[in-house]
Amino acid sequence: MEAIAYSRFQRFGTRKVAQVLKEIRGKSVLEAEQILPLVPRACGVMIEKALKSAAHNLSIKAGRAGKTLVPQNVFVKECWSTMGPMGQMKRVMPAPMGRANTFKRKVSHLTIVVSDERQAGKR
Repeated sequence: MEAIAYSRFQRFGTRKVAQVLKEIRGKSVLEAEQILPLVPRACGVMIEKALKSAAHNLSIKAGRAGKTLVPQNVFVKECWSTMGPMGQMKRVMPAPMGRANTFKRKVSHLTIVVSDERQAGKR
């Protein structure tokens, strides 16, 4: 059984979020919750919230099915980050000779899938 949690339109770059997700992919949720506060990235808080949400979604789903979950046996099956729209968040930065340069703020979408079964190919 698996459950999904989304965190969309977050103000972090996709590549930086992906670096943190690489650290927790395939690990148990308890182990991932211990790793995330030690990661020196601001997006760790957002990832931790999404991870807790996915784990809670799985516990609700298992409760409805009449199963009991052991917290040590809940694993991060998949997690990925994709780029969100940058068109809305155009900003202006001062440039030489009184001009203004525009730049776009990066936005990312995060998806975390947790499962109560460990993947066969991973340790």
